[in-house]
Amino acid sequence: MTTEPIEEGEDDRRYRAPALEKGLDILELLAGVATPLTLTQIVQRLGRSHGELFRMVQVLEYRGYLTTEPGGEGYSLSDRLFSLGMNQPRTRYLIEVALPEMRQLAQDTGQSCHLAMHTMGDMVVVARMESGEQLGFSVRVGYRRPLLQAASGAVLYAFQPGDVRERWEALLDPVPDAATLAAFRVHADEVRVRAVERTPSRFVAGVTDLSAPILRGGAAAAALTMPYLAKLGEPDGIDAAAAAVQATAARISAGLVDGDHHP
Repeated sequence: MTTEPIEEGEDDRRYRAPALEKGLDILELLAGVATPLTLTQIVQRLGRSHGELFRMVQVLEYRGYLTTEPGGEGYSLSDRLFSLGMNQPRTRYLIEVALPEMRQLAQDTGQSCHLAMHTMGDMVVVARMESGEQLGFSVRVGYRRPLLQAASGAVLYAFQPGDVRERWEALLDPVPDAATLAAFRVHADEVRVRAVERTPSRFVAGVTDLSAPILRGGAAAAALTMPYLAKLGEPDGIDAAAAAVQATAARISAGLVDGDHHP
């Protein structure tokens, strides 16, 4: 693959790598659709020719970044990119530190919990621990939502410096209107002050999301969230559960102190 220098002012980058950009365009396109796309649909949406993209799609499939359903013609993203991100030493170490604490939290409260991180303007679940009770609520690893639509997202955003917040805002999709974004900023500042998010789920009736930051270097590396499910016939323990989430997040944060140099 070769890079092509471009004239100043033609682009805000010094060099371009056309073949690489085609591959990234395909990955980003498929990341934003709910159903598989055929090669023809990919070509049409990217405004390129079959000749330009045919071989690129074949290589991405061969390398495991794209997958097709048995008997189907459409392409969709595999979990390879997600797996690569999870294999970063800092991410892997964070999960290793968090899982024992999450297991204890689930046992102590009878509630499930999960760990979420930021990616491209969304929060994504990277680990979970189910409750040992017969009745509970949990989300799968890989579940993602825009930051503005999730308790984890509010916590992740709340505990970031201003420049990081600005970068994340530029990635939001769909783009919020000015009033919605302003309200989210105010809410995030409130979350930062009280150090815990406690809000009814936007997607599941009867569930209250409790979320607290896992801090590394003063910023949120992840959010620990419990989708708290009140059980009929039992005392409501949401206050104790919220305190337990905060305490668990603090212990995980303390465990990350040595993580920056962990192999």
